[in-house]
Amino acid sequence: MEFTVEFYVNAAGRTPVQEFLDELKQSDPDDFAAVLAGLAKLRNRQYHREPLTKAINDGLFELRHIGKLNSRVFWFFVKGRRIVAVHGVRNKGQAIPARDLDTALARMNDWQARHET
Repeated sequence: MEFTVEFYVNAAGRTPVQEFLDELKQSDPDDFAAVLAGLAKLRNRQYHREPLTKAINDGLFELRHIGKLNSRVFWFFVKGRRIVAVHGVRNKGQAIPARDLDTALARMNDWQARHET
């Protein structure tokens, strides 16, 4: 049961998760490698549960990596065994900042409005 993982592209052509990963690669190569490995694991259904992933709400999930800072990539499922990663964030606490959750939900809604029938 393989899934494909793709990154959200906004209407202007930007790819926020790729930008997040590029910044992470420069600032913390070890966490970058761990997050990239986590994204690769999402292709396999057995990893769609804790501790690697967790359901947030409204069909949104988070990929979690605990390192110097907590790194998270928010994503959702799409028909055809697809996963779309919409937002990446690092923070010190366990709680998800409201602005990051709002950003992830807005990007998920934008993707759905532009791609689904």
